[in-house]
Amino acid sequence: MTAAPERAELTAALRALRQRTGLSLTGLEERTPFSRSSWGRYLKGETLPPREAVRELCRLAGERDGRCLALWEIAEAADSGRAAHAPPDEAAAPPPVTPPPAPPPDGANRFRPWRLAAVITAVLAVLAGGVTAAVLLGPDRPAETVRAAPSSRTALPPPRCRGASCEGRDPMNMLCGNGPDTLGSYRTTAGARLELRHSRRCGTSWARMWATAVGDRIEMTAAGPTRSAEVADALDAKAYLYTPMTVTEPGTVVRACFHRAGKRERECFEATVR
Repeated sequence: MTAAPERAELTAALRALRQRTGLSLTGLEERTPFSRSSWGRYLKGETLPPREAVRELCRLAGERDGRCLALWEIAEAADSGRAAHAPPDEAAAPPPVTPPPAPPPDGANRFRPWRLAAVITAVLAVLAGGVTAAVLLGPDRPAETVRAAPSSRTALPPPRCRGASCEGRDPMNMLCGNGPDTLGSYRTTAGARLELRHSRRCGTSWARMWATAVGDRIEMTAAGPTRSAEVADALDAKAYLYTPMTVTEPGTVVRACFHRAGKRERECFEATVR
């Protein structure tokens, strides 16, 4: 059964946040009170997540929860039927905002009129604060997040680790993934895309991949131990998948190798930290 437009809007926002964290379903289970199977249902739009699950995902992504909680309120109202039984004066009153543009094509998401003003206000407030918004980057890239242009008073939040304290940690969860350098990129014969990334603020490097299949694995080596990540399920295959970080200094050669599921050969490339 197709999810209601309100829930689909929330699900898209949650999937973008999950991609930003770089966590698998198992990783979400380990870091939140909710099970792997529950996260699978929430991110497929099969079940409306609890409010606390939305807050937890925002926390892991380093994201303010205002926008997603506003979307959750709309989805919860639609699921419970409260939206259809809004008071007559509330439903009839025009929202005190500039009218939206022409309606989108059939099948696009639409909000309930009686909640439109509140949602637009909440979303604009979040975007004005420099918080990320989800966008689609093209057929061979998964959904990712881009940051609104910061004002003179807005700065990136500080990373949660530096140097040796980042070793083996998740780059997104530690906020090292804010504004990293791309050291090099590579496209495999199977069509998977690989990148080597470096954070000057954290003094670390890691690898990421996308356009992958279940069972694909990436390994990254530099001055320290080998770090790896493997595509565990269909959700992983549709998102960016990151290796843990390793400490690197300028001049360090970083190497990434792609292992295609069911194949013995591997494809590797290198880049140097600048």
